[in-house]
Amino acid sequence: QVQLVESGGGSVQAGGSLRLSCRHSGYTANMGWFRQAPGKGREGVGSIYKGDRATHYADSVKGRFTVSRISANNTLYLQMNSLKPEDSAMYYCAAAARWTGYPPSEADFDYWGQGTQVTVSS
Repeated sequence: QVQLVESGGGSVQAGGSLRLSCRHSGYTANMGWFRQAPGKGREGVGSIYKGDRATHYADSVKGRFTVSRISANNTLYLQMNSLKPEDSAMYYCAAAARWTGYPPSEADFDYWGQGTQVTVSS
């Protein structure tokens, strides 16, 4: 059974940076980050797929967020720069049991972490 544990959330002022980490156990293929703000649905933020050879980002975070993975550490990262108040949300790490050759959607993920809160103040 794959387990995912997120860390690194917190409060930051607009324009600041945070780095989220997701330590995982067990075999994982595609991995990604999602977020959910109060009263809104869960949205994909960024993912890594195609055997770690490709990444995909939501338009709202392109150029500001970077997804990366260090397999030796069993850790997925989300570097978030130039944060905006609208980035405030609970951030979730997700993992899939298989690779895809296309940017994975929420339905492609099999395992989810408990989430870490990010709050950006103006």
